[in-house]
Amino acid sequence: QVQFVESGGGLVQPGGSLRLSCAVSGGILNAYAMAWYRQAPGKQRELVAGITGLRSTNYADSVKGRFTISRDNAKNTVYLQMNNLKPEDTAVYYCNRQGRATWGQGTQVTVSS
Repeated sequence: QVQFVESGGGLVQPGGSLRLSCAVSGGILNAYAMAWYRQAPGKQRELVAGITGLRSTNYADSVKGRFTISRDNAKNTVYLQMNNLKPEDTAVYYCNRQGRATWGQGTQVTVSS
């Protein structure tokens, strides 16, 4: 069974940085498109950043220039480098294959002074 385990979240001050990791296990294709999503309190889950098997990327307008998604297929890991964090980035962050219906626990990111 394919599983995704997010880690790297925490409490940071505005302007700080975090690097989220998504460890992927199970039988998935290297060419699968992967993505990071987030869900803030009282809001629906939204796409933050996506990456294709050919490493083409896309980002939500709110994070462009600040976040970078990458993947290391040899390590079965997807990353999200988050720089210049803002309070509005506070949310639970999830990784998943794009289009997959099941979700893991996610990792909490809180940006506050």
